[in-house]
Amino acid sequence: MTGTIINALAIFVMGVVGTFLGRGIPEKMNHSLMVGLGILVTAVGIQYTFEANNIAVVALSLGGGIILGEIADLDGKVNRFGLWIQKRLTKNQESSLGNAFVTASLLFCVGAMGILGAIEDGLTGNVQILLLKSILDGIFSFILGASMGIGVILSAIPILVYQGAISLAASNVQAILSDVLMGNITALGGVMIAGIGLNMMKITQIRVSNMLPGLLLIAPFMYIYSFLPAA
Repeated sequence: MTGTIINALAIFVMGVVGTFLGRGIPEKMNHSLMVGLGILVTAVGIQYTFEANNIAVVALSLGGGIILGEIADLDGKVNRFGLWIQKRLTKNQESSLGNAFVTASLLFCVGAMGILGAIEDGLTGNVQILLLKSILDGIFSFILGASMGIGVILSAIPILVYQGAISLAASNVQAILSDVLMGNITALGGVMIAGIGLNMMKITQIRVSNMLPGLLLIAPFMYIYSFLPAA
């Protein structure tokens, strides 16, 4: 869970810096930063797609995952759950520290990048996705620290617990996964990462969370595909 530790440290350090030194970032600069980082995230996602050992399996898993995710409305449920937590924890909440903690925790924890990055970290030890997330979270932590105060740094705690648990779970199953399967999982994750990058640039409004069930479909589709004559 090296990537998760780096992520939490980035949030903590930049939150402290933003609280004591930040004077706010101009809107134009914030927009330019998000566009530039969005391009980088998209490029990394495309790079990951080349890890596919069987693009047909990746495509089928993506399509099936989207269908399941849309039926279950995962993206909507995640967003509504976040709003529900925010309302519950900030109800009658006069403490700015509490508000800063809840706002930052939701921002940093909700989303597909943390899940994909933690899985990648646990399965392969590759922290590239979480390094990108650390840069993004660090910037947001600086901005929130400047505007909301020191409570932002407390959001590093749920990041450690949430992403760390995913990484540890993934590492426990890594030994039973083949290199071919892991390559296809990485490729599908790359498609999702590219989608996140496009969303950051406001080019699209892809519901990336609805694609997550596709990760569970790769192994079954690989098994089915192995019986096809052309396999």
